[in-house]
Amino acid sequence: MSGHSKWSTIKREKGAKDAKRGAVFTKIGNQIAIAARGGTDPVLNSNLALAIEKAKAANMPMNNIQRAIDRVADKSAAQLEEVLYEGYGPGGSAIIVEAATDNKNRTYPEIRHTFSKNGGSIAEPGSVAFQFKRQGVIVLALEGNPDDMLLTVLDAGVEDAKVENYELIVYTDMKKLHEVRKSLQTGGMKVIDAGLQYVPTNTVPVVDEEIEAKIFKLLDALDDLDDVTSVYNNAEFAA
Repeated sequence: MSGHSKWSTIKREKGAKDAKRGAVFTKIGNQIAIAARGGTDPVLNSNLALAIEKAKAANMPMNNIQRAIDRVADKSAAQLEEVLYEGYGPGGSAIIVEAATDNKNRTYPEIRHTFSKNGGSIAEPGSVAFQFKRQGVIVLALEGNPDDMLLTVLDAGVEDAKVENYELIVYTDMKKLHEVRKSLQTGGMKVIDAGLQYVPTNTVPVVDEEIEAKIFKLLDALDDLDDVTSVYNNAEFAA
């Protein structure tokens, strides 16, 4: 199982059980505010529609969602900036960190310190990102015959699909994410998660359990930072 998929699964489970709902809502609110820059109408802005659905799935109150959208037009509010950080984790795994921040002078030192404190190192821009591809990723509940489901999603025009950890993971062209997701939902499939992600194009095998534990400790620490919205890695873990 790739680190990308395994980490995504663990993060979803963590988010569903996280008692610090305020922190979860802050991260999702930042994602909504960033997406709303492309237009505040979710009917016309598919990225915003996806962010709102993620917020609803996390039981985020509608008032919070609307405040995040309104932040785009609020000239008095600190404006968020999307920032991408790259680094290496234990075992040489590559890591990409997405952040939304109103102060890069605060965010960069926090992320650099988190890397170094947990056995990793921050890297120069471009030194890691080439090992990933930006894609639409849809996670479906595995219901019924896996082979039949695979055939169905492949017929929907997706780039790739695989069964992993009792889920069906679908990869699409980033521009077709919203269209494919709607098609799968219309076909009766249950969407667990959907969004744009950095998917590794090559992976680093990890067979040592101690190294695996260190990688997840670093990923968890990065994900816990307030400004961080998403974390990706290319470790390939033993089943």
